[in-house]
Amino acid sequence: MEEGTTYRDVHARSLAEPEAFWAEAAEAIDWVTAPTRVLDTSSPPLFRWFPDGELNTCANAVDRHVDAGRGDRVAVIHDSAVTGKVTRLTYAELRDQVARFAGALRDAGVEQGDRVIIYMPMVPEAVVAMLACARIGAVHSVVFGGFAPAELAARIDDAEPTAIVTASCGVEGSRIIEYKPLVDEALRLAQHQPTATILLQRPQAQAVMGDRDRDWTEVMATAVPVDPVPVQATDPLYILYTSGTTGKPKGIVRDNGGHAVAMAWSLGNVYGIGPDDVWWSASDVGWVVGHSYIVYAPLIVGATTVMFEGKPIGTPDAGAFWRVIADHGVNALFTAPTAIRAIKKEDPDGELLARHDISSLRALFQAGERLDPATFAWASQHLGVSVVDNWWQTETGWPITANLRGLDPMPLKSGSSSVPVPGYDVRVVDEQGQDVAAGIEGNIVIRLPLPPGTLPTLWGDDQRYIDSYLSVFPGNYATGDGGFIDEDGYVFVMGRTDDVINVAGHRLSTGSLEAVVASHPRVAECAVIGVRDDLKGQVPRAFVVLKAGASDDGVEDEIVALVRDRVGPVAALKQVSVVPALPKTRSGKILRRSMRAIADGRDEAPPSTIEDIRVLDALGPLLRGDA
Repeated sequence: MEEGTTYRDVHARSLAEPEAFWAEAAEAIDWVTAPTRVLDTSSPPLFRWFPDGELNTCANAVDRHVDAGRGDRVAVIHDSAVTGKVTRLTYAELRDQVARFAGALRDAGVEQGDRVIIYMPMVPEAVVAMLACARIGAVHSVVFGGFAPAELAARIDDAEPTAIVTASCGVEGSRIIEYKPLVDEALRLAQHQPTATILLQRPQAQAVMGDRDRDWTEVMATAVPVDPVPVQATDPLYILYTSGTTGKPKGIVRDNGGHAVAMAWSLGNVYGIGPDDVWWSASDVGWVVGHSYIVYAPLIVGATTVMFEGKPIGTPDAGAFWRVIADHGVNALFTAPTAIRAIKKEDPDGELLARHDISSLRALFQAGERLDPATFAWASQHLGVSVVDNWWQTETGWPITANLRGLDPMPLKSGSSSVPVPGYDVRVVDEQGQDVAAGIEGNIVIRLPLPPGTLPTLWGDDQRYIDSYLSVFPGNYATGDGGFIDEDGYVFVMGRTDDVINVAGHRLSTGSLEAVVASHPRVAECAVIGVRDDLKGQVPRAFVVLKAGASDDGVEDEIVALVRDRVGPVAALKQVSVVPALPKTRSGKILRRSMRAIADGRDEAPPSTIEDIRVLDALGPLLRGDA
């Protein structure tokens, strides 16, 4: 940070002079044709960044570091707890593999602008496939390995890919999940049929090859490496699908130019990570966190990124987080609060943590759901580093609010994801779109235009983008989250606005209720959802997972009393269910929406992985009131 420059100065300038601000940030990117225009405002409410610039994202993530003499720097560390192997790829090795696989995609008929579905486990080849698409100007759409065939088919029909890249299997703990039968069933269900499937055979399960299937090893052996292809900054880099309210998934589009600029700016300024650092984002490449902060941001900056295959929490080793940090000298860890709560449940006194030297760690970053005060306190105490919350969405691609550790570290506040990141004009408004006073809960919105790196639209559907995000509060992007901003400018995100429970005319935030439930000394994690009630419209219901070894004797009555004491009788919490597990995404988000759908007797629950389906099925009788 420049001397005399504070967060307040930088944020104010980013809003007052956005074009000058982002033009300077764009200097961190190698352009084939440097942009002369920064922001295209010709078609509001749709805006585009760097419209006349040309670049290649893959070249910025790989080639330029090799060209600068840093080819021997380790780019990717793949630590597989499920196979017991660690693989390291230098930038030079990564470039060679990516260039060759880009040639293999060309041989499979993939051209610039074509789409490629990537349905893979957490293996280095997934990163290679993503970068290879970017190298030739193809648009990748990574689908989390484990999604059910119907959900994969829906994405195939929407993206209409020329090719699918997959693997024979994924490994979840002691279970082998064969991907090829899932892909085959998805293709049977899909209307669109890609011309080729490239499949990575893994030793844990060998897939039977079909007529249009190509073996990864064989195509790599014969492919001719290709150079990066210049693309327009506004050309799409990837599509990432998120659940839609109509059942049809929404294809979040990320462009090349704005995305590259945002990734470079955010990793250094938000997370304090530079070219000589080792960064670990404990997510999956199938989620937005994996796209932004396993693959693109760390590689564009030139850092070392850690990929972890396996669940780093729970059996058999709740200390896997700390082992990975110690083994690879990780400087910063990014994960969901759920992961830390799970570790806290298994190792409340930090005994496993004490067995590992994690002195390299400078900070723990939390995102994906609200960081509850109890988890914040436990991690702060036992790790002895800054525990920093940050809030963002699949749609934005990078943090909306954060405590900017590389720009101007500010005091941390428990329960807050800190302050709006430069580029984001965050406001809290009432139902009529009017600003509310400090400390008053309302709808969190962001004034347009959104900064670079956020979604410019939805795949093939500008109107759906406008209707879904830009029409509720005209001139603003509706985040769908509720919360408040305090007198110091700190943002407190309390949960989805559709998670607000209306109990007899009283609006209650599930985030507020969950904070109280989670404060009970025997509770490891919890979810509160609103269920229908004939008298009051809705009433809250809590589902709790207890800490290891904790008795459930009397806990339900104690939680009801605790909420009544902390929130008041208006909360009307009378139903508390102790359950063995809560359904979550790989990145740690609890699937509250799926739980609500089952409780309401609806069948349009958002897509779940096979493991999520098992947990939801187990909870079904409780959610429906059958048990």
